[in-house]
Amino acid sequence: MQIKNIQGLRVAEIGQLVNQGGKFVIFPYTVSIVVMTFKRPSSIYFIRPDEGTFKYSYKHVAVNAVMGWWGIPWGPIYTIGAMYHQLSGGKDVTQAVMSDLIQNDPEANTSTYNINGTVSHNMQQQQQENSGASAYNVPRN
Repeated sequence: MQIKNIQGLRVAEIGQLVNQGGKFVIFPYTVSIVVMTFKRPSSIYFIRPDEGTFKYSYKHVAVNAVMGWWGIPWGPIYTIGAMYHQLSGGKDVTQAVMSDLIQNDPEANTSTYNINGTVSHNMQQQQQENSGASAYNVPRN
């Protein structure tokens, strides 16, 4: 899923903006065709601390209002739920997006991990592989 409105920002800068009140949101919308109703999420939008969400949600509100009602019986039910999220500022997905961004940050130091207090250094493992030693660093309980 595409994240919009973060062009040119590093993960650390995004983290600072989130701490200042920024958030990641999606705008669910509904499309119905007589007996079939489809619930879809929009792209993920980064809302900066000083921004409102209307300029990102209005097109999803329009699609929902025109195309959402027509499915029987779920069209009206899903449309009302989607409208609620659209008009209340979107569905907040900040924690999930930040977790993914931090895990995939190319500037982050990911040479160590800590599972149940056991610290593994990837550099040590690479040195062992280069020296011919075949050892696996598996944490034990």
